[in-house]
Amino acid sequence: MDGKMFARLGAVVFVGVAITATVIELTRKEEEPEVRALGLRPEGNADPLQRLLRQCRDMGEAATHDPACLKVWAANRDRFLRQNAEAPQTAAPEAPTPSASIAPEPAPEPIVKETAPVTQPEPARPGSH
Repeated sequence: MDGKMFARLGAVVFVGVAITATVIELTRKEEEPEVRALGLRPEGNADPLQRLLRQCRDMGEAATHDPACLKVWAANRDRFLRQNAEAPQTAAPEAPTPSASIAPEPAPEPIVKETAPVTQPEPARPGSH
């Protein structure tokens, strides 16, 4: 057998394998992935705050300008951070006044740590190896 014969035989085998793989792939049934809820509550039993949060989520970017969504987000944030636990929040939180400082006030007496003075090493002199 010469080189041309081996090339033809290789091409025929390659085409046969490709056709077989295609037929197997086309006859294969696709299995649906199993989806399980991991302890999630059904939609019908959700509290009103959760329902409103989902509605705001579904609104998309328009929710950032909706006053109702801003109030719901503030209430959820306060609930998450456990602020105002004794009284539920019904209005949006007040904005800080322009004169309010964001940075904490400095400590009245700074802590001073006494250390010994650091002595600098002498520079090397040329030729003193």
